Amino acid sequence: MLRTSASRVLDDQDRDEVLTILDADPVANVFVASRVRAVGLNPARLGGQMWGFGPRGAMTSLCYAGANLVPVNAGSEAVQAFADRARRQGRRCSSIVGQATAVEGLWERLEPYWGPARAIRWAQPVMAIAAPSPVPPDPLVRQVRPDEFGTLLPACVAMFTEEVGISPDLGDGGALYRSRVAELIRIGRSYARIEDGQVVFKAEVGAVTPQACQIQGVWVHPDRRGQGYAAPGMAAVVAMTLRNFAPTVTLYVNDFNQPARAAYRRAGFVEVDTFMSVLF
Repeated sequence: MLRTSASRVLDDQDRDEVLTILDADPVANVFVASRVRAVGLNPARLGGQMWGFGPRGAMTSLCYAGANLVPVNAGSEAVQAFADRARRQGRRCSSIVGQATAVEGLWERLEPYWGPARAIRWAQPVMAIAAPSPVPPDPLVRQVRPDEFGTLLPACVAMFTEEVGISPDLGDGGALYRSRVAELIRIGRSYARIEDGQVVFKAEVGAVTPQACQIQGVWVHPDRRGQGYAAPGMAAVVAMTLRNFAPTVTLYVNDFNQPARAAYRRAGFVEVDTFMSVLF
């Protein structure tokens, strides 16, 4: 098939143009934008490559190709170009994630070459809030202290295993995951309600830009679910993140997780977009 346009690997000369594209939708693009703002576009620092579609000065679309494959503002031609590059390169990512139409297009083109996925989350509502929650915040939710790492880690592992379907201890024995948990605590982006040495509720701020921050890892201890901890806990996290990080707080959630969606709605979040994830 004739290709009239192709993707290219970007570098720091493209940073301003890349940020212009990312900032056009700061909620959907918060993860990729946070990486670019923190380390630039050099692959060694970025932890992967950034692909661009369109000539320098007139780019329209991006795709972050690291541990995740994340298309940005990708129409059908850009999706085809990114799929061509990903197919030639071979699968190096653990997931494809992003706005649903683009991810579905990528997966349609890559599945014949990459083989079956471990799981597909076809619809993940993206939710956001830009004002204090209407729910009174839980006063016992606070930043986790570095000396509480050992208390928080089992809750993080339980959340990851429940959400993703595999343990974060696989592969490197969990070293990279433990390092990330510790780093989020160290920089003040881990929040929890801890009672008698047990985590009741927790959440982390996984990505931050001047426009938005993304909540991840929301978890309530199984013995406390259905007892009203989630919405006040999220209200507390929203209050602290609005104050400390960004004017909009966002997250995405599986469409089948009705209890979580209901709790987020009670906390004041509204649905603004739809993601899709393909997990390997």
